[in-house]
Amino acid sequence: MPIFLYKAFTRAGRRVKGDLDAPSLDSARKTLERRGLKEIRVRPKPRDILEGTFLEGRVTSRDMVVFSREFATLINSGVPILQTLEVLGEQTENKILRRKLYEVKNDIESGLSLHESLEKHPEVFDDLYTNLVQAGEAAGVLDTVLERLAQYMEKTARLKSRMKNALIYPGVIITVAAAVIAIILIFVIPTFEEVFADFGEALPAPTRMVIDLSGFVTENFVYALAGLLLFALGAGMFYRSEPGRILVDRVILFLPVFGPLLRKAAVARFSRTMSTMISSGVPILSALDIVSRATGNRAVEQGVLEASKSITEGQGLAGPLEETGIFPPMVVQMISIGETTGALDTMLEKAADFYDDQVDAAVDTLTSLLEPVMIVFLGLIVGGLVVSMYLPVFQIADVVA
Repeated sequence: MPIFLYKAFTRAGRRVKGDLDAPSLDSARKTLERRGLKEIRVRPKPRDILEGTFLEGRVTSRDMVVFSREFATLINSGVPILQTLEVLGEQTENKILRRKLYEVKNDIESGLSLHESLEKHPEVFDDLYTNLVQAGEAAGVLDTVLERLAQYMEKTARLKSRMKNALIYPGVIITVAAAVIAIILIFVIPTFEEVFADFGEALPAPTRMVIDLSGFVTENFVYALAGLLLFALGAGMFYRSEPGRILVDRVILFLPVFGPLLRKAAVARFSRTMSTMISSGVPILSALDIVSRATGNRAVEQGVLEASKSITEGQGLAGPLEETGIFPPMVVQMISIGETTGALDTMLEKAADFYDDQVDAAVDTLTSLLEPVMIVFLGLIVGGLVVSMYLPVFQIADVVA
């Protein structure tokens, strides 16, 4: 909906200015009249040059958590949805979310339901969000569902943050190590080679090896870089293909060290999302379809979809998930108990809490172990290169002595 800037006088004669959303200029003027304001000037707000581009930014998890909590509070307090959307649109600092809320408000005024209006903006409100809102509208517990959504997004964002921290640290260390080693081999070692050119005796074997390695890297650096780029391009194309994505994602889950961590994170995300949807009244088949896309791993997604097919054939959820080989026995057992007792959402919530704690512990352990390992690794590599270059100097000192 267009936004209009205005300047006006209040009934008390005080000059005010601000902005409001309205379908047209006439509608904006009528809105000011209803508010008891005497207009001085009303004009459309200039379009932001960044609007609609990636430079405009994005709606973050924090934005959605704050919005959902405030939405739930206002709805629970009896504030009408249209007024709630207007208030939240005025308060939010995120320009994209503000614009989307005005558009949602306009769609509701046109006769659409809340979830239908949200579905028109999938870049902000995903399938999980809109389906839960739909379930909340149908059951008359929209405020409760929004509160669950906020809690879910908070815990999911925290899990993602922990995973990123666990994976970024070794990546940064390895990148820095590669850069340092490349600089030493390309720029430092050739200087030593020139110094040792007139050395009267044969160079020590480690020194000779390092010099030969430096020469190879220097002469073939462009080819090696091109090869790495081609490999990265080919790997990216393979990963973007459906069979490649499934294969890589499955292999990742069974890698040493990082594999168990990623499996726990995927299981925690599955359990948390599934619990939230079932407790909100979403049918299990619809929930599985949405949850499969929220796990972040194509191999897990495929396993969940296969379990969904088994359920349509009259089977339970636990057995098909066990057959995937991805879900731990404890989770399968908890799901089986939940199905038997009719408390599947509660058991999934407990499983999610357990594996969230497991991920936290695994990240802490991994970080504490990686730091000394990386330091020792860098020390051995860089120290080995430096010592190998100084061996001829020590040899000369022994001869002079």
